[in-house]
Formats: sequence, C-alpha cells, structure tokens
Amino acid sequence: MDNEAMVQWTINELEKLVDPERKEWSKGYYPSSMRIIGVKVPDQRVVRKKLMKELKGKPMEDVIKISKMLVDTDIFECQQVAYEILDKNKKARSALTQNDLEDLRKGLDNWVSVDTYSGYLAGVAWREGTLSDGVIEKWAHSDNFWERRTAVVSTVALNQKARGGTGDVKRTLWVCEMVASDKQDMVAKALSWALRELSKVDREPVIEFMEMYDDVLPSRVKREVRKKLETGKKNG
Repeated sequence: MDNEAMVQWTINELEKLVDPERKEWSKGYYPSSMRIIGVKVPDQRVVRKKLMKELKGKPMEDVIKISKMLVDTDIFECQQVAYEILDKNKKARSALTQNDLEDLRKGLDNWVSVDTYSGYLAGVAWREGTLSDGVIEKWAHSDNFWERRTAVVSTVALNQKARGGTGDVKRTLWVCEMVASDKQDMVAKALSWALRELSKVDREPVIEFMEMYDDVLPSRVKREVRKKLETGKKNG
C-alpha cells in the first residue's frame, strides 16, 4: 500500500471497531474539535500493531510522513495511533525534527491528546535535545492553556522511568516556576503531576518549591503534592 492507502486503511479499520457508548462518553471526558470515532484504547492498539507491520521495512521518512498524515485527518483515534507508532518506533521518533514535532501538534485541544503528545513525543525530544528550551518556554507563557499544559507535561518524560527519564530537577522546576500561579485547572493538574513525578526522583527540591511558592500555588497542587510527599500517594 502507498501512504494514502495506509491512512485510509487505518480509518476503515478503526471504523469497524466503533463503540457507540465510548463515543458518547468521550464527548464529556475529553471533548475535542476533532472527529471522535469512538474506539476503545485496546482496539486502537490492535489497529496500530497491524499498521506497524505494514510499515516494517519502510524508510523512517515514510513512517514520519504517514504519522503526520494520520494527524492531518483530524480524527482523534488516528492522531493517537500516529503518536503511538512514533513512540514504539524509536528510530523514527529519534529522527523527528523540531518542524516535524510542530506539524504533529495539530489537534491538541483536549487533555488526552496533549498528554499523549507531551509524554510520547515532545518531552522525549526535549530531553534528547531535539526540542529547544525556547519552544518549551514559549508554550509555558502561551495564552492557550493547552499549550501551557503541553509544556508542563513535557517535564514528565524527564523524570518518569517508564518514559526513559532519569531525573532533571533544574529543567522541571524551571517550567513549574513559570506556571506556579496558574489557576487554570488543566494547567494546575499538570503542575501537580509534574511535581509528584519529580518527587519520586528527588524529594527535597519539591519540598523547597512548595514552600517557596506556597502563597500562589493552586490549592489542588498543594493538596496533591503534599499528600504525595507525606504518604507516597496522590490521594487518601
């Protein structure tokens, strides 16, 4: 199959797996301007695995191009398949340029898309030096709260072992400082996550950060991060 045929095949395969209840649930859980077909994550991954078999042996340039084409469909599930393909294909992910990463940002208007993009692609690219500090800073100061969340969630890949992170106190707190007083709930949730993830690597800088910004931090952040520091859990 050529590239366009592969994209259409992916859409057709996803449409075979539509779950009406999932589609209705998605409207409230992660509403998006993209078309949501209504396919559960395990079923999305079945399609992604089949597509990866078709892509086996293709040049990295084609893998990246097809991933961009999937994102350009403006279909939520296609976007998720694209991000997972690049996450699983380490050579293709490492070959991404800053321009590629910008092209792949299309449709980041819900927390699932933002977190998948940030955790699988942007955060890793930043850690490895493909994405510059300047881009992360631009996002952190954006008027668009989804871009601010993207910047914050990108720190998770610096610290989370499952994403290959080994810990980066300096860059994580640099981003956290830029959004410390941000009261937008999606950003506050991301800040809480970033700090809790960093605390698994190094507790003391997080404790100091919490004390320094106590007067401006959203209550959610103070509650969840302190609970994590005290009990090792987010809640309870």
